Amino acid sequence: MTTKHIAFIGLGTMGFPMAGHLANAGHQVTVYNRTTATAEKWAAQYDGNIALTPAEAAKDAEFIFTCVGNDEDVRLVYKATDGILSTVKQGAILIDNTTASAEVAREIAQAASEINTDFLDAPVSGGEAGAVNGCLTVMVGGNEEVFAKAKPIIDCFAKATTLMGDVGYGQITKMANQICIAGVLQGLSEAITLAKSAGLDIEKMTDVLKHGAAGSWQLENRAVTMAEDKFDFGFAIDWMRKDLGICFEAAEKLGVDLPLAKQVDEKYGKLQERGFNRADTSVLIKQFDE
Repeated sequence: MTTKHIAFIGLGTMGFPMAGHLANAGHQVTVYNRTTATAEKWAAQYDGNIALTPAEAAKDAEFIFTCVGNDEDVRLVYKATDGILSTVKQGAILIDNTTASAEVAREIAQAASEINTDFLDAPVSGGEAGAVNGCLTVMVGGNEEVFAKAKPIIDCFAKATTLMGDVGYGQITKMANQICIAGVLQGLSEAITLAKSAGLDIEKMTDVLKHGAAGSWQLENRAVTMAEDKFDFGFAIDWMRKDLGICFEAAEKLGVDLPLAKQVDEKYGKLQERGFNRADTSVLIKQFDE
């Protein structure tokens, strides 16, 4: 692959290794992070450059990736005075990996189009392990021609990169993903609680069920740790509740009810009150400790 000039804004749990895979693929990567020490740590680990603002990172880049916290963070890194859109060159492709709303994706896409720049919303699934191992699932919204140009670059940290439709459809797909996870974890929490109460070997149960209709990533990767009361990894419930909030806002606008997701969200709220804010989403099983 031809070496590309790439900017990566946001070096959190996901962004740090994702940017690393781009550098390891031989691309010239410039990173920006709100906490400069994190950017310095990244630069010490990978072959790349540090910028002091999103604008500085983006000015010479052909592809600009962003992976930040929420809608307001997205607006800030793109539209602030020192944001990406103030310096990005015409023809560059903007790729937002943040889990955010479809509305903010369309807002940034419109602002980008006014300066002849293309935008893709491209949220990811696979958690920290997926980012570290370069095997994320990426759900993309945007123009097909733009997607074709960006896909080989995105694939540096992905095992599956799929165009779902126009701008915003990547985020809608991620909402569906989070709703599915909420339901699976509720069912898994109930199943493990029942099985443990009966004295069943959870590891053996998992090995059997993963081959049948109940098989899932959560079953294979979290059932045993849930039974062992281990939750210090993965995706924190603070972030899951943020994502579910985006789902509820979208559902309300579409006139759709999400009863199970709302039930799980309420349980996560109670777990936050008990101090489990940064615990993995599989901590949902501790609802039965009460």
